[in-house]
Amino acid sequence: MSSAYRRVTLTGSIVGAAVVALDGTVLTIVQPAMQCDLHASLHQVQWTSTGYLIAVASLLVFGGRIGDRYGHRQIFAVGILGFGAASLGIGLASGIGWVIALRVSQGVFGALLQPATLGMLRAAFPPERLGMPVALRTSAVGVAAAAGPLVGGVLAARSDWRAVFFLNVVPALVIGVLVLAVREPAVRDAKPAGASGDGLDLPGACLLAVTLGSLVHTLVSMPESSRPAATVTGLVVAAVAGGAFVRHERRTASPLVAPEVLGPVTVASALGILVSASAVLFGALFAGTYFLQNTLGLNPFRSALTALPGAVAMVLAAPIAAVLLRRYGPRRTTATAMALLALGALLLSRLDGASATFAIGGGFCLVGAGFGSAMVTATAVMVRHAPAEHAGVAGGLQQTALNIGPIVGIAAATALMALGSHSAATGGSGAAASSAMGPTLTVLAAVAAAGAFLAIGLPGRTTGAVSPRPRTTA
Repeated sequence: MSSAYRRVTLTGSIVGAAVVALDGTVLTIVQPAMQCDLHASLHQVQWTSTGYLIAVASLLVFGGRIGDRYGHRQIFAVGILGFGAASLGIGLASGIGWVIALRVSQGVFGALLQPATLGMLRAAFPPERLGMPVALRTSAVGVAAAAGPLVGGVLAARSDWRAVFFLNVVPALVIGVLVLAVREPAVRDAKPAGASGDGLDLPGACLLAVTLGSLVHTLVSMPESSRPAATVTGLVVAAVAGGAFVRHERRTASPLVAPEVLGPVTVASALGILVSASAVLFGALFAGTYFLQNTLGLNPFRSALTALPGAVAMVLAAPIAAVLLRRYGPRRTTATAMALLALGALLLSRLDGASATFAIGGGFCLVGAGFGSAMVTATAVMVRHAPAEHAGVAGGLQQTALNIGPIVGIAAATALMALGSHSAATGGSGAAASSAMGPTLTVLAAVAAAGAFLAIGLPGRTTGAVSPRPRTTA
């Protein structure tokens, strides 16, 4: 592989992942303005996020499979150009219905884009050199996610909510064209993309979409749902569809998720770590935000500044984790990262109204450092140990874990805080929030400890990876 091709691939992977991360966090800050401008209900505005989450989570693995079959570079270009076009459409939308529909289309293009960012890295870099590219991608995601609320606030103040969507258009166009313009070097004796007899397994893709879509919708709706029957129904549908998906995958000749992808304990452990780490991070941020605003009385801007050490630590920890990964191996690096995550959650659980800013920032710092390190190591393990011809599916599974984990973490934190607040309601909202935060974050710390236990399934040292199958993408 030429150095120019690798540079373009790395740049495309970083920009593509960052655009999606920025879009996710920048939307939250402008939703009230969007609701007012479009005369929408709160429920309709919520569907601008829920519709996107359902679409992207349902189709990530299938999007990765399409990339494996037809080439990650081409699918990446379709994904990012489509994502940018949908962003332009949202900025020009005349009604909330158009916004919801275009957000769903963004989810579809995001499902093509995100697995391809990892599939391209797997194809361009040798397995032993994947750690740092993955770390740089992780750092970019952290920077984009942290900058989203600030960027959205500035743009919304100087222009209006539509400006945050126009922000995506030019980077998406430039990087999409650039990735298509720089062609992948040909490999002798390569097997052309799409020449395999393996099909796309549309029935499996549909069953998995129903499973994940039902699960995501149920978890997102659960905190505000007053109908337990609807929650139970959603979970039952997800369980039945999931069982049918597993049964189908075992019997079909060309499964969506090949046995060699999920077969190794290594990959399954990495997926579990990603789910638990992201659940703890977002659950802690959710609970911590209520503590900062309801207990300490900080405004949203000061709350964001107080929690900022977490985002900074996540960005800085990613490249450090890549170095530690090569020196000490995935098992020790990931176990240490999850221990930091658990320690940070425990520290935050001990806070009260008299806690010093240093202690609060230190807790968020440990949470951010632990998550950033765990994400780098678990992602590198998944991409490295999945066969090269299934790198897209592995990337889709990784992104699915990082979509499901936050939803689980926020749903769990919401339920735990509601229970704690109810028992402490006589002390006022601030006392209730402080009382509820302790048990909530203690449970999240236990989840992080379970993730550290899963690290046993990872390799002790970086060993030989599955040999890639030579191929080209025309």
